[in-house]
Parts: sequence; C-alpha cells; structure tokens
Amino acid sequence: MDFELPDELTAYLQELDSFIEAEIIPLEQQHDNIRFFDHRREDARTDWDRGGLPSAEWEELLARARRTADAAGHYRYAFPKEFGGRDGTNLGMAVIREHLAKRGLGLHCDLQNEHAIVANNVGLMLMLEYGSDTQKAHWVDGLAAGAKFFAFAITEPEHGSDATHMETTAVRDGDEWIINGAKTWNTGVHIADADLIFARTAGQAGDGRGITAFLVPTDTPGFQVEEYLWTFNMPTDHARISLTDMRVPNSAIFGQEGRGLGVVQHFFNENRIRQAASSLGAAQYCIDQSVAYAKERKPFGKPLATNQAIQFPLVELHTQCEMLRALIHKTAWSMDTYGTFAVSEQVSMCNYWANRLCCEAADRAMQVHGGLGYSRHKPFEHIYRHHRRYRITEGAEEIQLRRVAGYLFGFMDRTAVKGV
Repeated sequence: MDFELPDELTAYLQELDSFIEAEIIPLEQQHDNIRFFDHRREDARTDWDRGGLPSAEWEELLARARRTADAAGHYRYAFPKEFGGRDGTNLGMAVIREHLAKRGLGLHCDLQNEHAIVANNVGLMLMLEYGSDTQKAHWVDGLAAGAKFFAFAITEPEHGSDATHMETTAVRDGDEWIINGAKTWNTGVHIADADLIFARTAGQAGDGRGITAFLVPTDTPGFQVEEYLWTFNMPTDHARISLTDMRVPNSAIFGQEGRGLGVVQHFFNENRIRQAASSLGAAQYCIDQSVAYAKERKPFGKPLATNQAIQFPLVELHTQCEMLRALIHKTAWSMDTYGTFAVSEQVSMCNYWANRLCCEAADRAMQVHGGLGYSRHKPFEHIYRHHRRYRITEGAEEIQLRRVAGYLFGFMDRTAVKGV
C-alpha cells in the first residue's frame, strides 16, 4: 500500500506556495491591507453601521485575490477542464485545503467566509450535477469565475438538523409555485444572485422524499431579509429571511421535484471532507506555532519546551493530526475511486473529529502562548471562534456521530447510494 501523494500534487503545492509569495502576500501588504489579518481584523472586516455585514473594502480585497488566482490558473483547480479547471480530485482538494490552512491566517486562505485562492466552489459542482440546461447556461460561467454566487437556504428558525421537518412549503399553481415560510443562517445572501430554497412540496414531516429545491433570485417579490444574526465570529452574513406568497416558475426547480434532499446530501458530503481538511490544517498550524514558541520562551531561565506539561498535550494533538490525516486521505481517495456517497460514514468521522481537534489545538495554543495567545495579536482566538461553528453547521457533531452509529449498529445501509 502506497501512502505517498502523487508527484504532480506535491509539485502543485510548491507552485501554489510560489504564487502566494509572488502575488498574494504583496497584495496582502498593500495599502494597510494587513489590517484585515492582524489584531485589527475583526473591526476592519466588519461594517458595524450596516448590521455587522462584511465591509465593502474587505469583500473587494477578497474578490481581487480571487481574480488574481483565477488569472494565474489556480482558482478553478477543482473544476472540469472544459471550464478552465484542472479536473482536481477530492484527494487533491483535501491536501490543498490542509496545506493552505496550515500556512496560517492570510489572504491566501481565510476560512471565516470560505475564501481561498483554490476555490471550494461546491455551487458549481451542484450546478453541473443538478442544474437544467437553462440554469447551466445562465450560471456556469459566472460560478466558475467566482463572479456569481447563490446562497443555500435549508435551515429554519424551528428546524436545523431535523431538516425533513421543515415548515416552508411550495404549492403548485399552474406553471408556478407559491412558496411560504422562513429560513435562517442563510449565509452570504447579502451578495447572492439567488437563493437555493428548500421547501416541502409533497409528503409528511419527516419524509425524505417530497422536499424540492428552488433556485430563486433574491429580488423576487415576497423574498425579504429580516435580519443578520450576530455571532461569536464577526463580521456576520448569516441572514434570517421570510418568504411570503413568493411566486416562482416551474423552471426554478433545481434537480428533480421532490428529490431536493439528495442535493443537500451531495453538498454536505463534498463539503464536509474539505472542511475536515481545513480544520486539520488549522490544527497543525496551532501545534507548530506552539512548539516553536515553547522553544523560544524561557521562563525561570529555561525553555518552556523542556517541560512535560507543555510537551505532552502537544504530542497528543500532533498524534491525532497524523492519524486524522491518514483517514482524510483514504476517505478522499475512496470518494474519487468509488463515488461521493460510498464512504459517507468515513466522511462523518473525518468531519466531526477534525472540527473538534482544531478547537482543542487552538485552545492549547492560547494556553502555551499565555496572555499573548489570548490576545488578538495572535490568530488562535480567531481560529477557535471560526472553527467552533463547524461543530454545529452542516450537521452538528452529534449528527455526525449519529450517522456513524447508524452504520456501525446496522440502522443505515452502507450499500445505499443517496438514501432518498
């Protein structure tokens, strides 16, 4: 069994590092752009007078980085070659995501809003898989370039993990559908061209079938942003929206009528493994920084690194990173080899453990660095605040554990493809 990464992938990591040094870091240093990454980052990124939304300057800097990466041939790595990509694999994306996060906080990769010079553009993947010919003609080029974006509206004020119990409904009226309901944690809707809204069109609460996805422009009458919810990690772009007698054409259906939950599951499986890789990279960054600091800091006349109380917790975290890395690589490779849904159990294992591990590593880094670690002059508090949300979003860790238990105890069928 060969555990070596493909030569072309390791070479590409070096290519990315060279690009970051030559193009991205200079952009990060221009015109005091470093304020978005140093101790001023939360204030600089947040438009406090506009509901806590990301500031226009911050979002324009991210857009400029994306354009720079796209021009250099990196942004579309994971996309099919016909759309300017490199036919990137799940293994490749996992390795790249870890590598970028392991470099630490910077314009090359800022996970607070899922920004990276190598796009994790799951929206394009979903469009190619589920979009109609008309939808593809309208969306694909813009999605590929990072110039168009649609948000994802599944969570509701009264329903999160219990998505099959959603109360948002869509009722057919001739060639149209009338949608009523509410969604929350509707991330990125302030810049979205459309919202992918999930509504029950048939069946009963709890049924996997009967939920339909609708791709709806955000300026559709009846679509209303009620508020942006402030969080542990600012700025915020997480909206609560209301949908009141909103009429959409039948052509707005994304995928098959009544099979919207399959779209959700596809999105989650693809995103969870990449999210796990990013959390792993951030965890390793915290560990590496702590080891380096422990060698330099000399209280009572000797380096912190000589104390087992410093060594052992970091050894345990480092060991967990090594084991998790092997599982992530195996799982991503299996997705490439056997299909996205072939290793759903392992995807959940990777996801819940990586997100938890990152929080533990960030917390330990704060402890090792003492008062400096607790301050915003180090990025550990930022890493903790961001990755703490991943233990809740896109399936809370309890849902991931429950999913693994379902396979382990035989309540779920390992041979099932999509489950709906």
